[in-house]
Amino acid sequence: MSTVPDDRFELPENFGPGSVWADRSGERTLMGRNQRGVEIPIGHGEGEINPGELLKLALIGCAGMSSDVNLARRLGEGFDMRLWAHGTSDKAENRYLSIAEEVQLPLEGLTESEISTVVKVFGRAVAAGCTVERTVVPGVEVTHRVLGAEQSEQEPKA
Repeated sequence: MSTVPDDRFELPENFGPGSVWADRSGERTLMGRNQRGVEIPIGHGEGEINPGELLKLALIGCAGMSSDVNLARRLGEGFDMRLWAHGTSDKAENRYLSIAEEVQLPLEGLTESEISTVVKVFGRAVAAGCTVERTVVPGVEVTHRVLGAEQSEQEPKA
């Protein structure tokens, strides 16, 4: 189901695949949309997600999608994964100075060497494939940690 914005405004010249838009729905409240019909209420109220949360979700969503195929090869097709992103904006600078990402994976039963490989695979897949992080990182430090793999070497960000 492909959708386009209503006709209140003319479509911009650059509108095309990958375009998203947000319509004002109230004071400091927007409805974000994509061409597949997904709607996301943006704001600071109940049932809304704020822009900082969207940024963090974009980062962990990209990390999860970038690492999924490679992790499935090591953990099995139906593996569980939960990603977290933590960080609050610095009010004085009005920006995020750092965002900490963490991933939870089923590491039980894996050897130290296998865990180390999973950590490396995750880090490398994200570094190579996450367009969002590759765009954001020049401006904000983003760190990754595989929870439960603290004994294994966590590969530092380049």
